[in-house]
Amino acid sequence: MAELTHMIDSEVFLAFSTYATIVTLKMMLLSLLIAYFRLTKKVFANMEDTSLAHSTEDKKKMIRVDPDVERVRRCHQNDLENIVPFIVIGLLYALTGPDLATAVLHFRVFVVSRICHTVSYVLALPQPSRALSWVTGMFATFSMAYRVLSTALFL
Repeated sequence: MAELTHMIDSEVFLAFSTYATIVTLKMMLLSLLIAYFRLTKKVFANMEDTSLAHSTEDKKKMIRVDPDVERVRRCHQNDLENIVPFIVIGLLYALTGPDLATAVLHFRVFVVSRICHTVSYVLALPQPSRALSWVTGMFATFSMAYRVLSTALFL
């Protein structure tokens, strides 16, 4: 138990918690951006969300799909598919006791890749900008997963 406490108090764990917090906050900000687009464009997915309109006909017009809202929503969905595994694998990786510089490099590469991915997705930058950002983040996560599995296999 003392060893686990020591790992949690380590600089690697502190770095992980910092970068995990950054990408989690970025993901949460996308939720606010979705809400902003929905409100400013008056585009909603559910009838109960259309309380701004008075007539039933106006409410029905607000239930539609908007390309800008959907773009940010897909970006948020992609964050969920990538940031959650990063947090789980990154935590396990931090507990393997990696070198601080190597760990920070993994964490920074992932965070920068996700920020670049969000910018390229929301602003609709031409490919391969978004794809390269996604692949870079996946590479960092898979690299950490390899360390976790290779450490676990030799126990």
